[in-house]
Formats: sequence, structure tokens, C-alpha cells
Amino acid sequence: MSNPLILTLSCEDRPGITANVTGFLFEHGCNILEAQQFNDQASGRFFMRVAFDPLGASPEALRSDLVAYAGRMGMDWTLARRDRRRRVLILVSKFDHCLADLLYRCRIGELAIDPVAIISNHPREAISHTHIGEIPFHHLPIKRDSRADQEAQVRAIAEKLDAELIVLARYMQILSDEQAAHFAGRCINIHHSFLPGFKGAKPYHQAHARGVKMIGATAHYVTPALDEGPIIHQAVEPISHADSPEDLVRKGRDIESRVLAEAVRMHVEDRVILNGERTVVFRS
Repeated sequence: MSNPLILTLSCEDRPGITANVTGFLFEHGCNILEAQQFNDQASGRFFMRVAFDPLGASPEALRSDLVAYAGRMGMDWTLARRDRRRRVLILVSKFDHCLADLLYRCRIGELAIDPVAIISNHPREAISHTHIGEIPFHHLPIKRDSRADQEAQVRAIAEKLDAELIVLARYMQILSDEQAAHFAGRCINIHHSFLPGFKGAKPYHQAHARGVKMIGATAHYVTPALDEGPIIHQAVEPISHADSPEDLVRKGRDIESRVLAEAVRMHVEDRVILNGERTVVFRS
């Protein structure tokens, strides 16, 4: 088997799309390994993800023919090797549990990512519990009058390192509208709540004060609208009346790490397609 490719596409829904796409791949001598599709009746859009073995077909020739084919069909599409590792820039503040979890999953081969750098608004000592190895670390502090300059430095680092994905691993700074727009569709944030939920510095203490029976976490794409970007993955954790605020914080760390890692995995495996303010997620 040669290196499998992943084709994702979306277009206006109409009869025969699946037959057309699979026929196109068949005509190019490809063998389909996995295919998932979704017809969104609300938006009238069609979404599809196909994993296939190109066999003898040249990926370059496939891509060239896809440009013409997708143009005729009015499709938005991507084509990538299934085994390609994505270059990821990670932003973090003082809480490093999500960062540590991502790096561990990367080291054991669970996440197909190459962390190209870590940026923090706090010194390296703030995340001293986490072993980052040889990954470059950039301390870019933020002051009231320096946010624009700091964000420009982040963009410059991302461009220089060809970062394909930006991950906010409990980065406790609100991105400007300009920054959010610059990284649209390739910046994932983990929110310490099952959106919509408690906002602010101590969400778990707020949840405890309200006597909630479950807490959660939400991973979403970043948009100018704070914590309202398209949701990729969510999960919840049962809570008892006996749980203290510290218990909620402990459980919160665990669920935040799991939810963010799953969202990153689905993104780098090309399982997420944007659908307006929502997402279509083809789970494995």
C-alpha cells in the first residue's frame, strides 16, 4: 500500500455527489479505504471525507485534476497525506496541564503533530513542571500598551516556522479581533466550561457556588466573538455535592486536557470541516 491520502470537500448539496467523487477516484485508479458524508438540510450543504490509497496514481496529477474537477462542481476541498505531521505552535500561560498532555501524546505517537515552538506571556519558570525538551520557548509578556506588538511577534513566529495550527493550551489572554481573524480556521482554544457557562478567573469556584451537578470543557476554533467559535469537541464530568472547589479544579484539569487533545487529533486528521458557525466532525 502506498501512502494513503485524505480528501475533504464541501459544496452545495445535490444528487449524485457521492457517485461523482467515488467515480473520479476510481477513474484515477484509487482504492477507497474509508468514506464518510453528511447532508446538512439546514444549510443545504454537502460534506465528505474520503481516505484512499492512490495506488499508482501520482498525487501531483491527482491534485491538478482535482482543481479542474472541484471548480466544475463548485467544491471547497483539501487533499493531504494521511501520515503527514502538522506543524503546531502552542500558546500557554501559567496552567501547563494541557501543554504537558499534548507533548506526552506527541511523544508516544498518539498525535501526529510537530510542536515547532511554545509561546507564553509568562517566563519559562511558570511551566517548570513540564518537560519541553528542545522545543523553542518564547517569553512574550503583555502589557496594557504592548498587546499589538506582542501579537505581531506571535504572527511573525508562526509565519517563520510555517505553523499550520495554533493551539491555545490554557492561554489566558483574549486575542484581538485582528489576531483571531488572521488565524481563522487554524486556531483551537480550550475553554474551561461546557459552553455556555461560567466565565472569568475562577470558573470552577463559580460552578461550586451554584451547586452544579456536572462540569465540562469545550474546544473550539477561535473567532473575534469571545468563546463563541465553531465547537469541535466537548465533554462533561459528573459532580457530587461532596466535591470541593479543589476537586472541581482537579477534575477540570483532566477533562480540559482530554477535550483539547481530541480536538487537535480530529483537526490534524482532517476530520473537521467548518459549516458556518458550526462544524461537521467525522469521528473515527
